[in-house]
Amino acid sequence: MPVLRLARQGQVGTAMAAVLIWISLLVGLLAGLGRTEAQQTTLHPLVGRVFVHTLDRENFLHLPELVVSVPATVPITYHAHLQGHPDLPRWLRYAQRGPHQPGFLYGAPTPADRGRQVIEVTAYNRDSFDTTRHRLVLLIGDPEGPLLPYQAEFLVHSHDVEEVLPSTPAGRFLTALGGLWEPGELQLLNITSALDRGGRVPLPIEGRKEGVYIKVGSSSPFSTCLKMVASPDSQARCAQGQPPLLSCYDTLAPHFRVDWCNVLLVDKSVPEPADEVPTPGDGILEHDPFFCPPTEATAREFLTDALVTLLVPLLVALLLTLLLAYVMCCRREGRLKRDLATSDIQMVHHCTIRGNTEELRQMAASREVPRPLSTLPMFNVRTGERLPPQVDSARVPLILDQH
Repeated sequence: MPVLRLARQGQVGTAMAAVLIWISLLVGLLAGLGRTEAQQTTLHPLVGRVFVHTLDRENFLHLPELVVSVPATVPITYHAHLQGHPDLPRWLRYAQRGPHQPGFLYGAPTPADRGRQVIEVTAYNRDSFDTTRHRLVLLIGDPEGPLLPYQAEFLVHSHDVEEVLPSTPAGRFLTALGGLWEPGELQLLNITSALDRGGRVPLPIEGRKEGVYIKVGSSSPFSTCLKMVASPDSQARCAQGQPPLLSCYDTLAPHFRVDWCNVLLVDKSVPEPADEVPTPGDGILEHDPFFCPPTEATAREFLTDALVTLLVPLLVALLLTLLLAYVMCCRREGRLKRDLATSDIQMVHHCTIRGNTEELRQMAASREVPRPLSTLPMFNVRTGERLPPQVDSARVPLILDQH
């Protein structure tokens, strides 16, 4: 009895320990869920203006029990998508060169994207496998200030897209471009990687970049220098492999290597004429002296056409059949002509083979005939004598000592 009591106490203790373990795991899971609540940030992109948001590690991952930032040696990657959808909206793109570099969300919203959009970003710590979620609430509205009808797009070969997305390189580009444009406020309208516009991925060669398209807008008209770059004469020189005409000093060089043959100027100051809306008519054509439609259709008989369509092919097929039958059956040369055209030696040889074949078939049908001389065991070719075997050669051993 004491032994049974001790065993029951041991089982109860084990069950209590298991319950405590499950409770602790549940509490830890709930605490982890509480810690992984997605943070929220509200941003205000503008229609027709470039939007750039940096995904920095300090805003996502934090080391536990330490009040220091995540070291730069920790690899971190991000995944962003529109809430309720597996991918980003069409106007928004994501770029990150490597896990040790920050990520960027960039793009230019269109008028159809006005309103509220929620972007969910998940950061992954590739060392500890920790994840942190962040929610970006985008309130897309219309820009304020003057319109920017004069827009220019430049292809920069000396930079990648993530090198231009920070505010410092973008501001330096606008400052350098101000020397080529009329005085006025320049604003970035869009930034697009050359790979997204059909560019080729360069080989891993030092100094080679993917390229980036930078679109700039202004309320001031284009300068004479930019107009000359986009003139037909410059395009003709570019088609021949020559540099285009540039009447001013290139203030973008040497920091920005621009492909002047791919400069695109868009002037939206003059509104495009609206398409003419067709007015519905009464459905009656106007009187035309050159078109006299028949008043009534005459009756036609289609029996002749049907007979010609069906009988002519049948007659042609019948004639071809008769011609083929005549050629194959009525134009045969016959056995007599064939035998006369064959040489006597060949005919004798053929007859001999045929006679021997018939003899062998008769011998096979009747087993009572004597065996051929060539099949006898003791046969002398020269004398033709044959002697019956005294001993069955099939039973004589090959080595006489074995019997």
